[in-house]
Amino acid sequence: MAILKPFKGIRPKNEFVQQVASKPYDVLDEKEAKAEAGDNQLSFYHVIKPEIDLPADVDHYAFEVYDKGKTNFINMVQQGVFFQDEKPCYYIYQQTMNGRKQNGIVGGASVEDYFNNVIKKHELTRPDKEEDRRNHVRVSNLNYEPVFFAYPQHAALDAIVNKVVAGKAEYDFTTDDGIGHAFWVVNDDATIASITKYFAELPATYVADGHHRTAAAAGVGKERREANPNHTGNEAYNFFLAVHFPDNQLAIMDYNRVVTDLNGLTDAAFIKALKQNFIVTDKGSKVYRPSKLHEFGMYLSGKWYALQAKKGTYNDADPVDVLDVSILSKQILEPVLNITDLRTDTRIQFVGGLRGLGELERRVNSGEMKVAFALFPVSMKQLIDIADSGNIMPPKVTWFEPKLRSGLVLYELA
Repeated sequence: MAILKPFKGIRPKNEFVQQVASKPYDVLDEKEAKAEAGDNQLSFYHVIKPEIDLPADVDHYAFEVYDKGKTNFINMVQQGVFFQDEKPCYYIYQQTMNGRKQNGIVGGASVEDYFNNVIKKHELTRPDKEEDRRNHVRVSNLNYEPVFFAYPQHAALDAIVNKVVAGKAEYDFTTDDGIGHAFWVVNDDATIASITKYFAELPATYVADGHHRTAAAAGVGKERREANPNHTGNEAYNFFLAVHFPDNQLAIMDYNRVVTDLNGLTDAAFIKALKQNFIVTDKGSKVYRPSKLHEFGMYLSGKWYALQAKKGTYNDADPVDVLDVSILSKQILEPVLNITDLRTDTRIQFVGGLRGLGELERRVNSGEMKVAFALFPVSMKQLIDIADSGNIMPPKVTWFEPKLRSGLVLYELA
């Protein structure tokens, strides 16, 4: 049974929302975020990436960074940019990308659900990144950014959400990347009660994007619970900010790989090695995008190749072994290219599908990389199967678009 709780959201006033809204903290590096914020002093990057307002040599994990983010947010509140809703509400956040809409229910996810595995994960987290996000929460006493969850499609919740989005949105704007963002406040007591009731019928929810933020938020909640001798379970710190989308509305993009060298092999020797476990077809200079599972595109020395994994190189009955990223690692990266740790090996980099396969060509043609691999996207079913089985995906497998915009609503822990 999944728990969801309404909360008194802290939100920007309508006239400021488009200036405030920013991409998540981990989408852009410091230099990119600083450029995107530009002279917009209301950009939420000043809160979630406050290092853009500090000297370039500052340690990004220093206390002054977190304190600067808190100060910047307090300044926005004092300027009248943000306000807090008077009663606990749910919110509906709709995103539109290339004509496809996804409607998320914004509410307080349960810390207890996280530790009891009702909220299911599919990725490992890095302790340093997790601690970084915890410090933002500890210092600010806020969840600045929501995490991106999925839930099994539920007809009654669909009906409620569809009724809400048929009305006038509180916010409705399009960002420079062409993505539409609309936001509704659900403050009707009966509708709030129905969302809470039907959400409790869900067997589980799934972290789609934001494992570090999820772990950090749940971790701070646990810290506060353990520090409070009068803990009841109803305190605000027992919940954290999350947007929940039905699984049938979400799309996962491809997450591709580029490698710096062929581990000492010539092109001919490398292709010969691949033919042991793949059917290799020369596709010429035209971009080749894989069209099904266990098929890969490869770009090498100005040519595209189709690689079809031979039977016996994967196990469709195993939720991890069936993944194309597992096949690529076990049959090419590890035995042929000697890349055994995707998290630490500097010879491999990852390119999100939003950048297109032309980006793979560019990286190879520039001489920066030697070979690129284009993968077929993972499905939501594969993600859920792995999470349900208690397994973990290899690094850099899922790329969700569109990304949630930060700054539309915040959650206060006290």
